[in-house]
Amino acid sequence: MRTKTKENALLHLDGDPNWEAFDAPALVGETLRFVSGDKTGNRFKMKYFRDQGQNLVARVWFGPVTEGPPEHAHGGSIAAVLDEVLGLTAWAAGHPVVVGNLNISFRQLLPIQTVVQVKTRLISVQGRKIMIHGEVSSLEGVVYATGEALCIKIATENLKTAESPVED
Repeated sequence: MRTKTKENALLHLDGDPNWEAFDAPALVGETLRFVSGDKTGNRFKMKYFRDQGQNLVARVWFGPVTEGPPEHAHGGSIAAVLDEVLGLTAWAAGHPVVVGNLNISFRQLLPIQTVVQVKTRLISVQGRKIMIHGEVSSLEGVVYATGEALCIKIATENLKTAESPVED
């Protein structure tokens, strides 16, 4: 039964017909390794889109190794997804950032091997501070978690330092 669930879940990673695909790795490179860069397929599977309002949306499948409470996603796995998606929302709006503060409200247990969507909205830009809101919900609208991230713009020179290769 689990295999059937996985196959059905993967089919629903496609976005709504009026969304356009968004190539997140092309925006920030290989830094998306922790969540969406999982190549094993046991933790997460993700696809990014822009909705009609140009907001970032992610479809995410929570795999078996995200389990916390029996048969449900660990809160830390939900937090990791929100951290990536909300931070990437700022990058997609032209603001290279790090997440400075992430507040999450868990509403319901999220069953593992389930596809959810993370909808985002850029709330404000004030100097170096960017506020982003997100909601993790089922495709039917059941809200599992909401989050707000206070992102801090990082200086270009700091980005170059972070990308410099490590000397052996």
